[in-house]
Parts: sequence; C-alpha cells; structure tokens
Amino acid sequence: MIEVANVTKIHARGETKVAALSDVSCQFATGSFTFVVGPSGSGKSTLLHLIGALEIPTSGEIKIDERSLTEFDSRQRNEYRRKEIGFVFQNFNLISNLNALDNVLVPFLPKGVTTGQRQQASDLLDQVGLAKRHEHRPHQLSGGEQQRVAIARAILKNPTLILADEPTGELDSKTGQEVFGYLRKLHSEKGTTVIVVTHDERYFLDTDRIVRLEDGRVVDSSSKGD
Repeated sequence: MIEVANVTKIHARGETKVAALSDVSCQFATGSFTFVVGPSGSGKSTLLHLIGALEIPTSGEIKIDERSLTEFDSRQRNEYRRKEIGFVFQNFNLISNLNALDNVLVPFLPKGVTTGQRQQASDLLDQVGLAKRHEHRPHQLSGGEQQRVAIARAILKNPTLILADEPTGELDSKTGQEVFGYLRKLHSEKGTTVIVVTHDERYFLDTDRIVRLEDGRVVDSSSKGD
C-alpha cells in the first residue's frame, strides 16, 4: 500500500514559490493499476516523482508498506529506487553511447552485471519485439523501439512498483497500445503495482483506478467503472 497523506510540494523559482501540490492525500493499493490524470501543471508528475523518491515533499508524509519514505536518508532513497521501482519516462532516458542491451542493464552496471542478468535482458528485448536490435544505439531506434528498451529496463529488476510518466506521449496509437500491453502483462502476471501519468484516456479499463488532479489538489479518486 502506498499512502500519501497531506503532502505539499513547493518549488522555488527565483524569488517566487509555486505550490505544485497542496495538501494531497490519496492511496494506491498493492497490485493496483492506477492512472493519475489532470491538466498540464496540475501536479501529476510531481506526485509521481515524490512516490519514486526523486523529490522530497515540503510537508506531509508518504508511506510505502508502512515505511515512511519521507524519513528515508539519501542512501535509503537510492536503495528504494534501485531495488523496488521501475521508471518509464516519456523521454526514455536512454544513454546515447550504450546499445539497447546495455541500456536495459544500466541499473546493474555500478555493481557489475552477471551472466544471468545479461541473458534475462536479452530475453526481455526479444519479448518486446527487439530481437534484432540488441546492438543498436538509441539514435538507431524509433521512438517506439526506444520506449520498449525503457520498459525492458524497468522490468528487468522485477520491481514491485512501476512508475510511468506519459509513457506514450511521443508514440503513435498502435505503438502506445503495445506499450500498455507490456505494462498490463507485468501487472497481471506478477501483481506489480503500476501508476501511470497520462493525458490519454483511450488506454483506461473499467478496473483501473483514476486519481484526478487540478491545481495541485486531488479532485477525484475512483474506479473508471464507478
């Protein structure tokens, strides 16, 4: 269970302070598939970054399975991101001088890659339709292919939580459906908790949870089918 309780996040822009989130409270059940939606500037990405420990709340508390994320020190936040979370971003975040296979293995490079991990990465690329693209670098791949590499990278560490920020924002409709197919397969087969920020409601299912933000506040939290 992820519990966000009375969280406020204020960004300083020069001498101006902007509240990206204001007293936000919501929950994400373990094993759920949730979309966070709302207009641009409503705080969607900020909420995702706070849950992923990429940012720290100005006030309030975030608990992950009863652990207070807001009390983690920098080492604990790094461990949490490395071991428990798979990130999928709109801009893919691939490393330009690494091929597709090594980009999938990036989370493991600092401590050394085992033969088993390299084989798993290779198998994942095959599964997402990139069997012939292992040695290609990002500039040699289409946007859809780059996003598949990013998804394989997120899946490789078998995360308990996937955080996806506009994962289909730069993709055509067909490729977007494929990307969500991979996310839903991971969710259904392994019970992974998935939280997706998106503007595109075409990918919603009646069983999905929807958290709607406006002006940094939660205005609705329900199932699509409610």
